[in-house]
Amino acid sequence: MIKRIRSEQLKPGMYIHDLNRDWTGHPYPFSAFMVDDEKAIQKIIADGIRELYIDTAKGLDAQHAQTQDEFDAEIHHQITRVVKGHGSKSISQVPLMEEMVVAKAVHSEANHVIHDIMMDIRLGKQIELEKVTPVVEQITDSIFRNQDALIALSRIKRKDDYTFQHSVSVCALMVAFCRAMGYERDVMMEAGIGGLLHDIGKMKVPDSILNKPKALTEEEFVIIRSHAALGRDLLLQTPGVPEIAVIIAGQHHERYDGTGYPDRLKADEISQFGQLASIVDVYDALTSNRIYHKGMEPALALKKLFEWSKFHFDGNLVQHFIRTIGIYPVGTLVTLESGLLGIVVKPGGKDLLHPIVRVMFDKTIEAPVMPHDVDLSLPLGKGGGDRIVGHELPEKWGIDPYKFLGIS
Repeated sequence: MIKRIRSEQLKPGMYIHDLNRDWTGHPYPFSAFMVDDEKAIQKIIADGIRELYIDTAKGLDAQHAQTQDEFDAEIHHQITRVVKGHGSKSISQVPLMEEMVVAKAVHSEANHVIHDIMMDIRLGKQIELEKVTPVVEQITDSIFRNQDALIALSRIKRKDDYTFQHSVSVCALMVAFCRAMGYERDVMMEAGIGGLLHDIGKMKVPDSILNKPKALTEEEFVIIRSHAALGRDLLLQTPGVPEIAVIIAGQHHERYDGTGYPDRLKADEISQFGQLASIVDVYDALTSNRIYHKGMEPALALKKLFEWSKFHFDGNLVQHFIRTIGIYPVGTLVTLESGLLGIVVKPGGKDLLHPIVRVMFDKTIEAPVMPHDVDLSLPLGKGGGDRIVGHELPEKWGIDPYKFLGIS
């Protein structure tokens, strides 16, 4: 049985099932292993891991600890309560499929620009800000027309180009997040520049470490952690870079409880832009396929962010982020109470629990159905009358969600 415990409850002989941190959060070669001695426990606590999961079938039990299933049900209930009654803050001026055509071109151009900029840094050249600003302007325009197009598109990444594509995703998410928070457009632009350049310091990290397919050593982990400070210093040396962008590069790995890096800032010592960037950065990392792990589905990643907001993130900002992209973001494969499977194609305008879903498969007969849209905010007989009961892994059903969003 999988149980969730506080790190202080660990004992030698327990088997850790999951350290419960994003991949940048710990220097361990595995997330699952047997706890051999008290020294290992003290290291886990010192590394800022507050809560984790143990497998009682492989090691000692923890009496009265909450099971993973119980906790998952509790988290789902809490998130549902957070979004209930809240509609999408994104006012889409352009239909998704129409904006997707433009978003593809914007996404491609942004990846090309950040690739060239990062390669220039590798060669010791200076950042050409005049190349950055226009592409962030295009991303911002796309977010204003229909944020769901670019955000859904940003989930598609090639493992060998992750660093570049992750930067574009963080840019788009930062602009959307800042917009939902009520910032003015010029501030969104500056935050977008920060998002696009937030990982620029990684170009000062040896490629052998940055793209290492195996676990990092302690020494390599220290080196890769240096990228936040290196990026901040690079941007400080670049004329015209907005202060917000410098802050984002330097603070996107800080954590609310002071367990982050490079400066171990905590709470309000971290700029709000640094806090927004930390949430966006982790969300995109969790939902992306990497050399060493498979990306989570967005709905699960949002649950992890909500769980971690107890210590590592500002809980109110995590709730704002969930409301920004929806409890089931566009592109999520969901199961309806009727047994139908569908792709979320538009967040609920009045309630995020009731998005528009493009149905294409019936689980009860295990067969495709003619694709059609169901507005879950409407009653039975008027195009609705169903509800989401959970999310699904697309590969389990052989479904490509992006095919139904006009991406693939």
